[in-house]
Amino acid sequence: MPKSATVEPLLPVELGRGKVRFAQGVKAGRWVFASGLMAQDLVNGIAPDVLAERAPHAGLPKREKEAQRIFDNLDAVLRAAGTDRTNLVRTDQYYATVKAVPPYQQVRRRFLDGRIPPSTSIAMQKLLLPGADMNIQAMAVIPGDGCAVTHLKHAQLEGRPTSGYSPALTVSDLIFIPGITSLAIGDEPRRNGVAAAALMQEGAQWGGQPIKLETDFIIRQRMEASLALAGARLQDVVHAQVYLTDREDYSAFNEAWTRHFGENGPTYSVIPCIERGLAPYDGKIEINVLAVKPGSAAARRNIDAGVPTAFRCQPQAARAGDLVFISALMAADQDGLVEEAAIDPRQPYFGSSAEAQAKVIVERMARIAEAAGSSLANVVRVLMFLTDIRDFHAVYKVWERYLGGAPVPFSAVEVPAPLPVPAATVMMEAWVWAG
Repeated sequence: MPKSATVEPLLPVELGRGKVRFAQGVKAGRWVFASGLMAQDLVNGIAPDVLAERAPHAGLPKREKEAQRIFDNLDAVLRAAGTDRTNLVRTDQYYATVKAVPPYQQVRRRFLDGRIPPSTSIAMQKLLLPGADMNIQAMAVIPGDGCAVTHLKHAQLEGRPTSGYSPALTVSDLIFIPGITSLAIGDEPRRNGVAAAALMQEGAQWGGQPIKLETDFIIRQRMEASLALAGARLQDVVHAQVYLTDREDYSAFNEAWTRHFGENGPTYSVIPCIERGLAPYDGKIEINVLAVKPGSAAARRNIDAGVPTAFRCQPQAARAGDLVFISALMAADQDGLVEEAAIDPRQPYFGSSAEAQAKVIVERMARIAEAAGSSLANVVRVLMFLTDIRDFHAVYKVWERYLGGAPVPFSAVEVPAPLPVPAATVMMEAWVWAG
């Protein structure tokens, strides 16, 4: 069982007939986290006035109302922690359709009034509530000595006019870089939105592997430049999230990534998303990173708790200052899905594979948190990537039992199968406070 928690749940609620205890936010030291925010009224699911099913066109467009409700919910979390929207340092958005992106960004521009932190927007297969097209995660800081938020600007690296996010942001010892794609900028030659320099030569069949070319382009032409705004280099990266539109690219991506970051690099999660779920129409990959300022006290320390990971050279976790980042894990080892998480074909209805997978993952995360000098009771963000969103409740119940009924700061989305381990249907990433 976990140690006593030292983080503070913000605006905890109980949802649905399954009595899901959800932490809308978490306060941990100077940090504030909001996860899994949707346009909920926290009673009926998506708020009836957002859906307006009987008169859907009588007011604002549905997705604009949806975004506004989400930001109202985010505002409430930030106020409960003693901070506000000017102190946001990162947002991550999951959408059920790419059509939701422009209305969301329109509302966000008004809400944040030009101070848009590094952002990642990804289209997924399904969200947790019927009628939901948007789900966001956000991270903010509580203002104080050494915690000033600085947006770094660069004319060639700014977000698109519709998004407007900063290409880099610093607060204390940390550097936040937005989701980077191969989207062409300025007058760069392009094909279907992708910079030509990230693609095989047109008409060439043996000009390289597309995912490796695109990964190299993102790292060398975009990521390094964004990090340089804060005086950092690739070696200063602590954690990354990687989104792939083609599940055949897992191992080829990992080979390209390891070539740049070596065998003891940052933690990273590799997450499938839908085809054409990124900003460039034909883009295959998006990467966001969090780094530390060179020479800072928060220098990355990788954690080894003897937990198997899905990829060669993928670290289990890393600690930077008072935060621990756990790579997305599955209930797997080098031979695939572990036996205790598989369905017994002789007795297929006497257990839940999703629940068994979640139990293995949560117990492994607990080992990692202990090895990092903390406890899973201090979890501040849980991202659940499920190949069937109907497995959510079984996965949640594992967290509920492990945390002794404490509210869970979760976000859950349905992703396309297969996951990096083909028989796995549950993958989770977690962040833990270690103050």
